Amino acid sequence: MSKSRRDFLTQTSLAVIGAAVASSAQQPTEPTPGAPPAFGTAPPVGPEVSAETFAQAEKLVQVQMSAEQRAQAASNWRMSMAAMYERRVGPKRTALEDTLPPATHWNPMIAGVQPGPTRDVFVRSQADPGPLPTSDEEIAFAPVTKLSRWIEQRKLTSERLTRLYLSRLEKFTPKLKCVITLTTDLAMKQAQAADKEIAAGKYRGPLHGIPWGAKDLLDTAHIRTTYGAEPFRNRVPSADATVVKRLHDAGAVLVAKLSLGALALNDVWFGGQTVNPWLPEEGASGSSAGPGAATAAGLVGFAIGSETGGSIVAPSMRCGVTGLRPTYGRVARTGAMTLCWSLDKLGPMTRSVEDAVLVLQTISGPDAEDVASVPSHLDFDAGAAVTGLKVGYFPAWMKEAPATDVDRAALETVKKLGMAAVEVSLPDWNYDCLDTILFAESAAAFEELTLSGAVDALKMQTPDSWPNTFRQSRFLSAVDFVQADRMRRKVAMEMARVMSEVDLLLVPSLRDEMLTLTNFTGHPSLTLRAGFVEVGEARSDWAPDPKHPLPKFNPPRRVPHGVTLIGRLFDEGTLGRVGIAMEKAFGVEERPNGYA
Repeated sequence: MSKSRRDFLTQTSLAVIGAAVASSAQQPTEPTPGAPPAFGTAPPVGPEVSAETFAQAEKLVQVQMSAEQRAQAASNWRMSMAAMYERRVGPKRTALEDTLPPATHWNPMIAGVQPGPTRDVFVRSQADPGPLPTSDEEIAFAPVTKLSRWIEQRKLTSERLTRLYLSRLEKFTPKLKCVITLTTDLAMKQAQAADKEIAAGKYRGPLHGIPWGAKDLLDTAHIRTTYGAEPFRNRVPSADATVVKRLHDAGAVLVAKLSLGALALNDVWFGGQTVNPWLPEEGASGSSAGPGAATAAGLVGFAIGSETGGSIVAPSMRCGVTGLRPTYGRVARTGAMTLCWSLDKLGPMTRSVEDAVLVLQTISGPDAEDVASVPSHLDFDAGAAVTGLKVGYFPAWMKEAPATDVDRAALETVKKLGMAAVEVSLPDWNYDCLDTILFAESAAAFEELTLSGAVDALKMQTPDSWPNTFRQSRFLSAVDFVQADRMRRKVAMEMARVMSEVDLLLVPSLRDEMLTLTNFTGHPSLTLRAGFVEVGEARSDWAPDPKHPLPKFNPPRRVPHGVTLIGRLFDEGTLGRVGIAMEKAFGVEERPNGYA
């Protein structure tokens, strides 16, 4: 600060400042030439505040001021700080378009860390898919690796497969509540086009002719995209999201827009709660609830979900499917609903590990409209050996909930496959403080929805749902946001240290610390079914509500349980080949009952 400004601020009482400002507001005078502007001398704006206002606000931001300090803060708040709010309420209000990202963005790479593979290698498994099954159910539940071979060999047409999935979607949607919009007309048009191209020798690759479902936060041209939320239930975009366009270009067939918890939280949307096909008394988990349920029930070949803080991992666990959360920045999010610019990721949900990597290869790549998306390589060989790879694990986590015998057996499987199990550790920090970033960014993304009151139309109005969180987040401290951002870099440095010791990690899928910190650091994850556990009570994403107890089971119910692999940044190829090896060793092929 210049000497003239310091002298002005320190030698003039606050009362005189206030009077001078008020007077200057009424009778403008010419400033002294060469005098720089000073904080606290702008025209007063906004509502009056008092020392008591600051006394109450101290409780929210955990700051303590003396009576004199509160009086000082209140005396010039309208001249120094209130102007920060005038962007949205003042005469110079400036609208921020939904597609406008922040000027800063998260870069998960740490100095000195190898930025993933340096080459592109993609080798599919060469296994013969065998003869086409005679049962429609067997075809419906087949992985993309087989479906694509049957289509390529012309044993199965895309039109037949598409009609099969559309029929199943119509039949089971009332039970599962996993579909928001069926895209029948588009699907039949795409399927027929795929068959003509394949018959003419123009085969586009392993997704050509494969029916898929999109989480309904991906824009689809002239087909409504609702975000699962009442205020957007009639929203119809004019263009496809980048991921949708890439799948269209690959010849995939869009059969449905699948449900998500409203504005990408949990599993309740305006049409109800999406159901877990394995246990209809509970939700499918969220927010990629529809992709999880539809994939598990054999209603689509594959689906695209999204994750900000667990929205691919959790429903993949609950519904017994494979979920691949890519490295932050690998897959462009242009045309996808923004919840949190520095956290959102799009990824495949499938019935096998190789399926997930096939889809990832197609949707990867940057887009100019997504400033966080970057070029990257994918080095994947489905048949490559895993012997000698180092798999890190946290010993204490494997001994306590949420780890189960399935998780512990998976660790033994790692050793049986010739990989080395290596003990690793992380500092015992408060990783939940990073959620300051999520809460602030999401409240900013849906500012107008909140301030207009439209958020009140959402079905869920509980203390742990978005309406309350969006409102609370407006009282978060900007200083604490910056400190959380610095903490994020500190956590990323710790993860870089851990990942320098191993090739990947094996963790209990829903271990809160790992789920939180790896989403903030941007590391990729692969969740795959590893076995079954028994539950005596239905599970929920929502905070316990004594007024609505969850159903209990006697005897307990048998449900799938998955483990999660965490990879190095941009090293999804290693996750894929290790996942394939473990998937074969687990040998879990059981399907949910009642979906024939």
